[in-house]
Amino acid sequence: MKDYGALLAAIAVPRLTGTRGNERVRELLKSELTARGLVVLEHAFRASPRSLRTVAVTGIVVAVGAAGSAGLAVRPAAGLLAWAALAVLLLVIGIALGPRRAVAEADAVTLIGVRPRTRIAVWLVAHYDGKGQPISMATRILGVVLVALQLPALALFAALGASPAAALCFLPGLVGGLILARNRATADSPGALDNGSGVVTALSTLDALPPDCPVGVIFPDAEEFGLLGARALVRERANLLEGTAVINFDGIDDRGRTIALVHRPGATVAAVVQSLGLKPARRLPMVEDGLALAPAARECMTIMRGDWRTATVVHTPRDTVARLTLAGSGTVAAAVARALAGTLPVR
Repeated sequence: MKDYGALLAAIAVPRLTGTRGNERVRELLKSELTARGLVVLEHAFRASPRSLRTVAVTGIVVAVGAAGSAGLAVRPAAGLLAWAALAVLLLVIGIALGPRRAVAEADAVTLIGVRPRTRIAVWLVAHYDGKGQPISMATRILGVVLVALQLPALALFAALGASPAAALCFLPGLVGGLILARNRATADSPGALDNGSGVVTALSTLDALPPDCPVGVIFPDAEEFGLLGARALVRERANLLEGTAVINFDGIDDRGRTIALVHRPGATVAAVVQSLGLKPARRLPMVEDGLALAPAARECMTIMRGDWRTATVVHTPRDTVARLTLAGSGTVAAAVARALAGTLPVR
């Protein structure tokens, strides 16, 4: 399907790993890869959202600790009782807001598209699963920042001593912990931007290259459960990535700036960065498949595009096709294809 808008609309349905929506999108993508002359391989694995539970529990623990410590700072005896009461209350909240049955352990499948009798030099990667959350990515980032601020706040508490003012030093941890306690997965986001746009960009890049270009496609599953598809691939099929360059697309918005996050530099990655007209970035507060794939590849990078308003949409029901024209996707795909056409050999 070369009508990329129609393709995005077909992909942008709730598709949490293990659900029927996920299966339907997987079958669609298999057809898309086959229509482009690729042989489709499947890498099956079991996926469980342990990382989501870990973050939620961490949030509860931080919130309990911060609230209880604030009480102890003001009135030790009463504070101890308040700490216990808050612990029970926050654990109840955590159980109510934590991961639910919708994200129980499930069968997951990563798709691998290869050219017949071709040694792959570059992999175009984009996870195809989706996830909703009660909070947006922007809110989750805010929660992480607040929890991180608790450490310097402890130094301020030590300087102030036990007083009502000192109790405020535990506010960042309390608020941040409560935010992270809401870190559960749902199936209520269409995921047009995250990561339907990445999938479309990978296919657009492939379509802009000569058919004999040594480029393959990987569509990992269960990225939203903690990069499980990419980790399973590195653990069980690392030979596919050995000596190759990986270009991972994860969230390509129309708005904002394009970011080239370089995990492992090299000639191919440098050519792509130059074609995009960017300066490479090395670190961002994002968790994406490039981090998991980089150790097994010769080169690896992740391309994203957006701004803070983009982050307020990701993982929410507002992540719909209606807000995307795919202008950003087309720009990125053209630049990547231009770089690869100029650096890769053809048969």
